[in-house]
Amino acid sequence: MLFSVLFLAYILLPNPDFPASIPGALQSKEPADTETSLRRAYFTDYSREEVINWYKDQFSHSSFYNLRLPILRFNYPPEDSQTVIRDQTKSTYLEEIVHPFREGIYINGFEPKEAKDAINIEGSHFRQKIIIRYVPSSPLARVIVGVLTLVSMVVLVREYSKYAGKN
Repeated sequence: MLFSVLFLAYILLPNPDFPASIPGALQSKEPADTETSLRRAYFTDYSREEVINWYKDQFSHSSFYNLRLPILRFNYPPEDSQTVIRDQTKSTYLEEIVHPFREGIYINGFEPKEAKDAINIEGSHFRQKIIIRYVPSSPLARVIVGVLTLVSMVVLVREYSKYAGKN
């Protein structure tokens, strides 16, 4: 019972704000990078792990009483950025950081391997371009999925206990 109450309280926490940008990063002003408020692009000299760790730390802290929410990290093939981020996105890596049963962010990074792809913006050279896509979730959808999950757990535990009692 206590688990159910805590789980529903977790689900009902408000969505966090869009994560802050990496210190020293230059925000892209390209039209494709500014067409939605749920996607932002930056030019940075941080490495892949530094970028992922920055956003993992930013995203794991909820804006609600600065709680540290659980997160999961998923790695996808770079080719998936064409459908997840936007069409014609250059990509070296694509990762997702998720609050289970809640919202998530996709992090797409492009690190040029050839001189012709070098990133030179406003007179500065950058190591990579990152695109952050925030995917918020509806509280109503979270509650529906959460309640169905709890009901399923109860049913499975009852069925298992019937089976375990026969042996």
